[in-house]
Amino acid sequence: MFKKLVLIAAIAVTPAVAFAQQNPQGAQGGAVSGGATGAVGGAIVGGPVGAVVGGVGGAVVGAIIGDQTPRFRQYVVEQRVPSYAYEEPVTIGTVLPNDGVVYREVPREYVPREYAETGYRYTVVNQHPVLVDPRTRRVVQIIE
Repeated sequence: MFKKLVLIAAIAVTPAVAFAQQNPQGAQGGAVSGGATGAVGGAIVGGPVGAVVGGVGGAVVGAIIGDQTPRFRQYVVEQRVPSYAYEEPVTIGTVLPNDGVVYREVPREYVPREYAETGYRYTVVNQHPVLVDPRTRRVVQIIE
């Protein structure tokens, strides 16, 4: 049984690692942090198999902006978006409050085609730009 889990983990993680290596600048931080966050969340919910699935899923979600991360971060800084003060650490999956947070549209030039229809918005929380799913108010990527 253990050998099967190790094989599944190796097969599942390989595409995420390859993707992060192809996009070393922007995707690396997003994929790595997304993968780590997803793996921890998956392990809590589903044990070792959940960790593998969560890690791969998190790595993919963590790479939404991808190569455009440095340019997008600069764009947000230039827009002088006020930072929302959130009392707890903000991580991927954090659900932001219903009131007080202003969500802004992400210009299409920063979003890869496969994510263009998601409708994700951005805001700044505790001095960090973040992408948010506006329907759930859940943080899907922290722009480092």
